Amino acid sequence: MKREHEAEALSVVTGLAAGWLAFAVIVWLHGESPREMAGLLVGGTWGTAYGAGQVIFKATPILFCGIAVHIGLRAGLFNIGAEGQMTIASLVIAAVGASLGASTPALLAVPLMLGCAAIAGALWAAVPALLRAKLGAHEVISTIMTNRIADALVGVALGLGLAEKGTVRSADIAKGARLPRLEAFLPSLRGSAANTSVFVALVVLLLATVLWPRSRAGREQWLVGLNPVACAAEKISVPRRLAEALIVSGAVAGLASAATVMGYKGYYEGGLGAGAGFTGLAVALLGRGRTSGLILAALLFGTLDQGGLALNAHIPRESMQVVQAVVIVAVALGDARVRAFMARMPRPAAAAKAQP
Repeated sequence: MKREHEAEALSVVTGLAAGWLAFAVIVWLHGESPREMAGLLVGGTWGTAYGAGQVIFKATPILFCGIAVHIGLRAGLFNIGAEGQMTIASLVIAAVGASLGASTPALLAVPLMLGCAAIAGALWAAVPALLRAKLGAHEVISTIMTNRIADALVGVALGLGLAEKGTVRSADIAKGARLPRLEAFLPSLRGSAANTSVFVALVVLLLATVLWPRSRAGREQWLVGLNPVACAAEKISVPRRLAEALIVSGAVAGLASAATVMGYKGYYEGGLGAGAGFTGLAVALLGRGRTSGLILAALLFGTLDQGGLALNAHIPRESMQVVQAVVIVAVALGDARVRAFMARMPRPAAAAKAQP
């Protein structure tokens, strides 16, 4: 166990070190000082109340998606589809919210919207879940496919009438379906997009890391992730638990749309929240299933995202996306779970040899 924890810590440290090295190289190539740019990055994020609020806002959908990926990982599944599940849920709640009457009270509208977001994400995840449970199709392949389908479907839906005339955005959702900004309670955050969806994310986090593992379904999903053969011998329905885990994971990813549609824009537009699903993969790997770890990992990537804006006058904003990608790849390469997933991936060459 000690050796396992040491390996996990080494993977995290390696990922962070690789990210810092990538940051330093990019800054140096642009003729700037890494130390000065690091100072500007911290000053433009946690150095002001507005910057901190923006970090919290950007970290919220990332945290939702990190929780979603974590739920799948406990069952031995790699949900690459959080991005598509969030996208579909965003479109669904935008349509539902726009159809609500202007006088719909928040007490009714907000739970309805959150429920629709979770259901939409779960239903979109149900397809790869059933393919995995019934046919043994690898979830990495099927969830990547559903991501692409989600992008196409949303574009078609907006073009066929869900978008406002002459725009690429949906109609505004009802006022009662909006989540309040944090500036209503903390005036120092005025102007930032941080909203109360962060509290929803924290509640979901506690459910996923504290309560769910203690339930029968949560325990059995964890055991299936450790050894599905032994679980089958003990009469645990492995296909059922795998499907459940992926569907619950999709539901949580769908809730990420609350931060962007309900708390930020008040409508959906193409590309809203893009990247949160894939960044959630790194959050889950860095967080190691721990409540504090997932929060800190989400804040790290939220800081890098907002930091790109703070440094935009000196280096391209996209440079921070490169740093994020380096961290993701470095952590993934050092993670034993990822290597196990890759070992389970079907190999075309082997499949060709098996054919008569």
